Amino acid sequence: MTTSIDRRTAALVALAGLLALSNAHAATTTAHATLAAASGSAVGGTVAVTAIPGGVHLEVNATGLAPGMHGFHVHEVGDCSAPDASSAKGHFNPGAKPHGSHAGDLPDLTADARGAAHLSVDMPGLELGEGPTGILGRAFVIHADPDDHKSQPAGNSGKRIACGVIKAG
Repeated sequence: MTTSIDRRTAALVALAGLLALSNAHAATTTAHATLAAASGSAVGGTVAVTAIPGGVHLEVNATGLAPGMHGFHVHEVGDCSAPDASSAKGHFNPGAKPHGSHAGDLPDLTADARGAAHLSVDMPGLELGEGPTGILGRAFVIHADPDDHKSQPAGNSGKRIACGVIKAG
């Protein structure tokens, strides 16, 4: 014969299991990166990332840039510890596509006369996760020069002047 304590215990165990399962499958819907100066620059800023159907939305704000265009990419590794941000390795390219059409290629940032840049853009094909097209744990990098979106392997966009690791939340 089952007692009421046994039923309550079983119900609590089942509820705990359901909660654990739902938390394990909860999708990350936002992420951020704090951009820190690299290569002796004075660049800083933030990137807010929001999951959208089929991709991610980026809100980028950067300061301390030279006026004009600057390459902006997702890099493979979320490590900005090297003074020149080389620890972030190469561009994120899960499909092994040529530069100009791979997942890490983002639109250039355009800095105004004060050195401030803002970009609001949807990037289809990227995910806010850790899977093959996921960008969590990777890095955003700003380069000194514009990206020509054709030179291999990195678009001839010059040295890395800011780097930020992409973190959930």
